[in-house]
Amino acid sequence: MVHSSAMTADDSVGPEARHGEVAPGEIAVGVFIGRTSEFFDFFVYAIASVIVFPRLVFPHMDALTGTLWSFAIFALAFVARPVGTAIFMAVDRAYGKGVKMTIALFLLGTATVAIAFLPGYERIGAAAIWFLALARIAQGIALGGTWDGLASLLAMNAPEGRRGWYAMIPQLGAPAGLIVASALFAFFVGNLSAEDFFSWGWRYPFFVAFAINVVALFARLRIVSTPEYRELFHNRELQPARISATLRAESRTVALGAFAPLASFALFHMVTVFPLSWVFLFTSEGIARFLVIEAVSAVFGLGAVFVSGILADRIGRRSLLIGSAVAIAAFSGFAPQLLDAGPVGEAIFMVLGFVLLGLSFGQSSGAVASSFPQAYRYTGSAITTDLAWLFGAGFAPLAALLLSANFGLISAGAYLLSGAICTILALWLSERFAAKAG
Repeated sequence: MVHSSAMTADDSVGPEARHGEVAPGEIAVGVFIGRTSEFFDFFVYAIASVIVFPRLVFPHMDALTGTLWSFAIFALAFVARPVGTAIFMAVDRAYGKGVKMTIALFLLGTATVAIAFLPGYERIGAAAIWFLALARIAQGIALGGTWDGLASLLAMNAPEGRRGWYAMIPQLGAPAGLIVASALFAFFVGNLSAEDFFSWGWRYPFFVAFAINVVALFARLRIVSTPEYRELFHNRELQPARISATLRAESRTVALGAFAPLASFALFHMVTVFPLSWVFLFTSEGIARFLVIEAVSAVFGLGAVFVSGILADRIGRRSLLIGSAVAIAAFSGFAPQLLDAGPVGEAIFMVLGFVLLGLSFGQSSGAVASSFPQAYRYTGSAITTDLAWLFGAGFAPLAALLLSANFGLISAGAYLLSGAICTILALWLSERFAAKAG
């Protein structure tokens, strides 16, 4: 079967998508709720990995070394996520999406609550490190199982000429989740003594994450478990194909799909987790104040995600992704130094970074979802997303902090620049392959 990648043929979805009986707006609500809950959980852990775990789990190390080890554990979820996808795709084939999501979100909630009860190193020694690592791996496995296919279904049922707009909806969950997580931690950091915060205050956001996961579970089950949606998934062939078969048939598409969004996925952590660690370790800026800056900047990112949908429908998704990658490459050359320029420099870095992130990240999901023929779209999109997060974002905070601590902030941009180069190269290759196929 000859088909074009979505990164060269921007909106390659089947004509049958135009005749869906389910309103795209209803799917969009389910997608937004699911992604916001996942990203809130994600950012609660990310913030704690900077301001809590180095002191709680690695108090026997200096602050920088403890944070680097904390970031290494942070990356374990991205390594484990493809394993979770493989496990839960088998559950999906055997028992259906409802059972798969229930087990996955129960595992995610259990791991999150377990972290909330984490004893410190001073109480149980090295067992605290292993406990945190196992909980993080469990979170990654669970995240692999939360793939519900709604983003792909949304892309296939989007109205003609509005596919860029609907493709950005899943991405709204990232800035929305960050806004809530940052505001929640800022409240506790700003209103509790250091002793109370490190004793019990930091644990409350993890309890909130568990509660949000429960609400999101019922909201998403209401969609994926109804007869109407099961039929729609079946009609669109959005069924869990075997991973081995998907890779045999679509290995090139998976590879291109994994590398195409690397610029935005690398930038994702360069403006969320890494600056928080740098400010916390190397400046006198109050952490509560910086969390507020992060939340406000994420509002700009939220607006930029909306703009990405408008631009993609006007100039094409591929043109927007290339333009964004070039802008991110330029950003990597000068912006990290702004983190050493005081509160004004930090605010400029964060706002500019989130605007670029919104424009690029806003269409990364649409590119992935449209890259596969229907028979492999459900599984292929999940695998591609896992690999993109692993290569582009999983080790970004660790690499950026390690480089900047040893070679200065300018070196942190090297990781970001490499992601931009990968995106441009992947888009160029996809265009060449599409031209040959045509």
